[in-house]
Amino acid sequence: MVDVGKWPIFTLLSPQEITSIRKACVFGTSANEALYVTDNDEVFVFGLNYSNCLGTGDNQSTLVPKKLEALCGKKIKSLSYGSGPHVLLSTEDGVVYAWGHNGYSQLGNGTTNQGIAPIQVCTNLLIKQVVEVACGSHHSMALAADGEVFAWGYNNCGQVGSGSTTNQPTPRKVTNCLHIKRVVGIACGQTSSMAVLDNGEVYGWGYNGNGQLGLGNNGNQLTPVRVAALHSVCVNQIVCGYAHTLALTDEGLLYAWGANTYGQLGTGNKNNLLSPAHIMVEKERVVEIAACHSAHTSAAKTQGGHVYMWGQCRGQSVVLPHLTHFSCTDDVFACFATPAVSWRLLSVEHEDFLTVAESLKKEFDSPETADLKFRIDGKYIHVHKAVLKIRCEHFRSMFQSYWNEDMKEVIEIDQFSYPVYRAFLQYLYTDAVDLPPEDAIGLLDLATSYCENRLRKLCQHIIKRGITVENAFSLFSAAVRYDAEWLET
Repeated sequence: MVDVGKWPIFTLLSPQEITSIRKACVFGTSANEALYVTDNDEVFVFGLNYSNCLGTGDNQSTLVPKKLEALCGKKIKSLSYGSGPHVLLSTEDGVVYAWGHNGYSQLGNGTTNQGIAPIQVCTNLLIKQVVEVACGSHHSMALAADGEVFAWGYNNCGQVGSGSTTNQPTPRKVTNCLHIKRVVGIACGQTSSMAVLDNGEVYGWGYNGNGQLGLGNNGNQLTPVRVAALHSVCVNQIVCGYAHTLALTDEGLLYAWGANTYGQLGTGNKNNLLSPAHIMVEKERVVEIAACHSAHTSAAKTQGGHVYMWGQCRGQSVVLPHLTHFSCTDDVFACFATPAVSWRLLSVEHEDFLTVAESLKKEFDSPETADLKFRIDGKYIHVHKAVLKIRCEHFRSMFQSYWNEDMKEVIEIDQFSYPVYRAFLQYLYTDAVDLPPEDAIGLLDLATSYCENRLRKLCQHIIKRGITVENAFSLFSAAVRYDAEWLET
């Protein structure tokens, strides 16, 4: 399960806000912008708002999350971002929205005007069901359910795949050798584009100065070209870093090529590769690969649940896959990527899981599971013999001789008041005390009788901290009543 708290920017949110998150994305040149979707499908943004990338309708930064009414209830399915930054997303209904930087028409609206709020991308996509979106630094791509690919925006290196280097102001279908073929996955480097077909073939186009297209050369490509070196394998996932590419086959094999200045290919050196090379990850089957065009970091997860990282990791160059303690590839980017952006739309599925401590707390005074009752002042408190025996020497001694069948189901208590005894039993389940100072004196007396030294110290702390001019006399009177000599002095 993804923990968004590992991204520094989310420390701005309250625990309640964190708990409500179901999907999230961290982006921006310094990972200083974020978008998240709550459990009731409301969309919020916060951060620097550079180039209006928060979509709030203004250029004001905000540390307090603002709701994007235009996207609430839309059920976001895929989201990506550029370097401007601009933001692109698609919904479960296949509708595409874009906003943010638009200097190269990367928003696909036919203009170069800044997008200050989410606007639907309509040209050539209105009748399409878009299932995935991807962004390079200043260009955009969308994959339709029928396998067609559309691209638009900055095209100085041919990354739009139109056959020219003219910028593309609106979505245009990528054809040429992708014509009548079915694409199932897309990815963007800074100025390059990649696509995976349903038959496992891989195609690339755009900038190739570092060999990131995997074609065996470093010449730019204005239209899609098949990565011939992968002809003998079937690729089912592809991701792009800043200027390198990773591919995962149906047999769990990992391939890498392109720029390697930081060791992001995982080859053990820093030499660029013009063609795909098989990367070994401790001879384990790889089930997921991760990279994003904003960073020089790579990550992979194996069938055994192990997560590896390599490349630029917090300023260090890690040239071979390094085993981490993480449970998902997202954590690698939260903790080690520069900037600490997310490589995909995060999915935060909160599990209905309770720790041992949480389970004990929940079962205190629960008639359904209790096997023992205390009666004080005519009121009952339901507890568990095993918990009392484990947590308290007094009860351990009490239950020693008649632990099973001979144990009474109800124990009468007349020495202490109901609030005091309930607080004591609850302490055994939670390790916490929540009582006013006046009652804490009674609990202190109980703790002394039962030889619970830690509880005694807690009570003394509560009493000392709670002494005021108004209650000093009543506390002194209670101390006399319970013979609390330490307070009288």
